[in-house]
Amino acid sequence: MGQVFSMVRDGLVSLASRMGTERDKAASVFYTQPMLTDEQIIAAYRGSWLPRKIVDIPALDSCRKWRNWQAASDQIGLIDAEERRLNLRGKVLEASTKARLFGGAALFIGSGDADPALPLEMELVGKGGLKHLTVLTRRQLAAGDIDSDPTSEWYGKPKFYTLTGANGLQVRIHPSRLVVFKGAMTPSEEFCGMGNQAWGESVLAATFDAIKNADSTAANIASLVFEAKIDIIKVPQFSANIGNQAYEDAVLRRYALANTIKGVNGTLILDAEEEYDSKSAPLSGLTDILLAFLQIVAGAADIPVTRLLGQSPAGLNATGTADMKNYHDRIQAIQELDYTPAMSRLDECLIRSATGVRDPAIYSTWAPLEQMSEKEKADIFKTKAEAARTLFGSASGEEIIARQALSEALVNAFIEDGSLPGLEAAIKTSDQADTKQSKAVAEVTERPEATPV
Repeated sequence: MGQVFSMVRDGLVSLASRMGTERDKAASVFYTQPMLTDEQIIAAYRGSWLPRKIVDIPALDSCRKWRNWQAASDQIGLIDAEERRLNLRGKVLEASTKARLFGGAALFIGSGDADPALPLEMELVGKGGLKHLTVLTRRQLAAGDIDSDPTSEWYGKPKFYTLTGANGLQVRIHPSRLVVFKGAMTPSEEFCGMGNQAWGESVLAATFDAIKNADSTAANIASLVFEAKIDIIKVPQFSANIGNQAYEDAVLRRYALANTIKGVNGTLILDAEEEYDSKSAPLSGLTDILLAFLQIVAGAADIPVTRLLGQSPAGLNATGTADMKNYHDRIQAIQELDYTPAMSRLDECLIRSATGVRDPAIYSTWAPLEQMSEKEKADIFKTKAEAARTLFGSASGEEIIARQALSEALVNAFIEDGSLPGLEAAIKTSDQADTKQSKAVAEVTERPEATPV
């Protein structure tokens, strides 16, 4: 007899107390796996500002300062030009945003090879070898069989991906040709039996309830604002005559006219037997309630409230510096632990495509998100200069570090942190002038003396 499996898709429910059902939406007893379809994800992203910002902000912050290449100035210029030609920065932003939204996306490295099913040969990429970069989502790429060989480079990952084109043609792509970005991590197959090791899941899955609660609270507060003041008029014999159509029409005309007169001059004209009263709904404290729900959303999304809402920190002596520092540390961790490994093959191809060769001295670092003020930069420059004077030696002339070595290190530090813009070019020009002058002096000194007549 075959086994029958069923899937429970209800929320957090207690059958005994009815908590968590339509009678009580706030209480919970146990957790169930969130089930979000692509249609729900798209509707939430397009229809509400909170899901959109939760998806967009970390992806944008991960790319907005980009990277600093460490190489010779001419090599840096070539690599920057190649990145602009391929729109690498924009492609990475698009792929990382779609990965956070759908749970996975990838950049296809177009090198002009005939068969994308074969491994990418990075060493064969020459100058201009990168032709294009294409953003593909997990909705377009179907993962193949998972590699179960522990000695393989692709262990635990798909052996291949299948892309279905608009005409139904399927193209097999080797994983070495893809820069894969994943969304939120999902448990592996050995834990839940339903894991997807090829992709992650949408970052909205775990934050969806918090988002809906905040949106519902904001909508209810907005509805309450329109009903904050209600006029109450007591009409004699109203209930006894309400069944009479002519009476109903007369009442409607009567109070429509009364509202018109009130709207023009602020005077409400009533019969002597009618009674008028006004009820106002208390609105105090609603802002705190809404902000509390938004703080929960910010915590669920791991984004500071100041960044999520775009507002300055509130409260005495509140700066939000610590929150933003923690957030910037998180973004830096995403860049170094997720983006850098995923883009390693692409960077190898990028360097070769830009310069024609692979100089092992070329590497890149992610630019910091925190920017120093001009005063802070000046203070650091002053501190470095004073430290250099100290290391040059005491008044007795004793040197702690050789002047030439310390001068070169100090110049490198000023070039890297940008303390003196144009310093590298100025030094190069000065060295060239000194070289010309030295050659001219040498030619004069080596020239034979004129023989007197």
